[in-house]
Amino acid sequence: MLLKELVDKNRVCFHQGFDHWEDAIRAAAKPLLDDGSILSAYVDSIIENVHKFGPYIVLAPKIAMPHCQQNAVGVVHTAVSFMKLEEPVHFEEGNPDKDAYLFFVLASENPDLHMENMQSLATVLLNPEIVDELMEASNIDDLLKLDEKYSQ
Repeated sequence: MLLKELVDKNRVCFHQGFDHWEDAIRAAAKPLLDDGSILSAYVDSIIENVHKFGPYIVLAPKIAMPHCQQNAVGVVHTAVSFMKLEEPVHFEEGNPDKDAYLFFVLASENPDLHMENMQSLATVLLNPEIVDELMEASNIDDLLKLDEKYSQ
């Protein structure tokens, strides 16, 4: 599964929560900024698109997949990062279906890789057991155990 690769590449982070969804997106993207996979312009594009189009990145209750394919300025390498929050980020006040605890930031060099990444993640996240266990994860060891469990 993808989690071990993300841990090995130092592309995971855990936080208590954020008052604003923009801050959550910036924090979720920080591992990719730190390793040079993306530039800050990419994060700005994601935030700008959410302002423009609404919380399209919340693909399911509890799960956000910050990404920006259209005019994806600032992507250096195709990469994914993961962030888990203890408290939800509210993308739409009064709509709990638009709250997110789990963030998977996708950065893709081209539309084909973008679709491949989205399909791979969607396959994993369609398994409610994996989502439930990700919700319980609180550290890297939990992610590695989860990866081992579902990689067999």
